[in-house]
This record gives sequence, C-alpha cells and structure tokens, in this order.
Amino acid sequence: MPNFKEETAFELELQEPKMYRVLLHNDDYTSMDFVVEVLTSIFHKTQQQAEAIMWQVHEKGKAIVGVYTYEIAQTKVEQTRKRAKQNGFPLLATMEEDD
Repeated sequence: MPNFKEETAFELELQEPKMYRVLLHNDDYTSMDFVVEVLTSIFHKTQQQAEAIMWQVHEKGKAIVGVYTYEIAQTKVEQTRKRAKQNGFPLLATMEEDD
C-alpha cells in the first residue's frame, strides 16, 4: 500500500472586521424619554449614558450611539426603527462605516 504524505502550506490571514457607527438623529416629535428607553433597552446603555447621548442628539442634531460590526449595527438600526414605528415616533437611526 503506498504511503502518501501530503503537505499543504497556506497562510491564514485574519482581518479585523469593518466597524460601523450607529447614529441617532434628532426630530421634533420623538420624546426624550423614548430615546432614553431605546438607548437602555436596545443599546444596553446605563441610564446616565443614555441621558448624555439623548442630550447630544437633542443639542447637536445627531450622536454616535455605538460602534459595531456590520451585522450588529444593522440589527440595532432595524430594532430602533421597528420600536419607534410601534410607538408612533419617527426616530431615525442610521449606520455609517467607521474610519
């Protein structure tokens, strides 16, 4: 019986995944309490963090909520959109590639 020794040489190159910022945008209708609730429940921010981000959104027009991989960012944007729609608010969450 022949004895075959197979050698396979390859380099496994691991790359860090691209990261995406999730932003919340200000509007004239979504309540501050609802924004804080979204930040604590969907983005798992503490009450203090959520209030600070909510004020940034209110005063600057938008704020970065977090930086995630594509799939997680996309899921959080969709969860925010769905929760806002269910509650009658036009709260806008977007994502953009992180630098």
